[in-house]
Amino acid sequence: MELHVYKALWGMEGSFEERLRKASAAGYYGIEAPLPPEEDEHLFKQLLSRFNLSYIAQIVTHGDHSSSFAEQVERAATFQPIHIVAHSAKDSMSEDEQDRFYELALRVEQDWKIPIGHETHRGRAMFTPWSTLRLLRKFPELRITADFSHWVNVCESHLEDQEEAIALAVSRAIHIHGRVGYPEGPQIPHPASPYFQKELQLFMGWWQDIFRHQRENGRESATFTAEFGPPGYMHTDPFTNEPIADMWEINEWMTDVVKEKFNRFCALK
Repeated sequence: MELHVYKALWGMEGSFEERLRKASAAGYYGIEAPLPPEEDEHLFKQLLSRFNLSYIAQIVTHGDHSSSFAEQVERAATFQPIHIVAHSAKDSMSEDEQDRFYELALRVEQDWKIPIGHETHRGRAMFTPWSTLRLLRKFPELRITADFSHWVNVCESHLEDQEEAIALAVSRAIHIHGRVGYPEGPQIPHPASPYFQKELQLFMGWWQDIFRHQRENGRESATFTAEFGPPGYMHTDPFTNEPIADMWEINEWMTDVVKEKFNRFCALK
């Protein structure tokens, strides 16, 4: 099994051309980003081809979430993404409303034949381990994008009491968002920090479990996007509001560590 690493455009500055050129020059297999504005669609597709970059499309449902999902998946399909990452439904929906949404979402996914990973994200239906556990039990075909930084934050814990939910989520993950959270926030200041090694090792263990499950089930490749974000997620100086670290450097560090660990893991018999 190979590891394909993707570069998130979130927080990067510059034009589409500048950002995709930088991702390509850094050796990324592809990029992960929301759908571009309609006026930039043709340019965006040209740039993906020019820089030989694969694409993971991000969509965010809103309003009538079912209609919003269906419309965005239809548009995303024109970009020929390898996956779609979906911020799906809302945490405030009733269980019945969530069930109706995911019934429709699975039909849409089947129609378009594009793997869709519903992200475990705050504010969404999968914002907690237990809400996700219920949905994954009810819908055996449902798949996720694993971003456990949100769960650690929402639960204000290292999820010691959520082993069953974690195990099922690991088995349904088709993509990983590589950001490390801690009980009081969705993003530690820097994954190399000696003060957050407990969190780093916890997340690395979860990611390795996902890779192991994918390899044992015949996946030819795994996908990983380091997703440490800009201020709002990144800590800032309280008096200048300047970021305390360089976002590009953090994500490069996280990507390199995961690649090195992955290569050692896959070398094991």
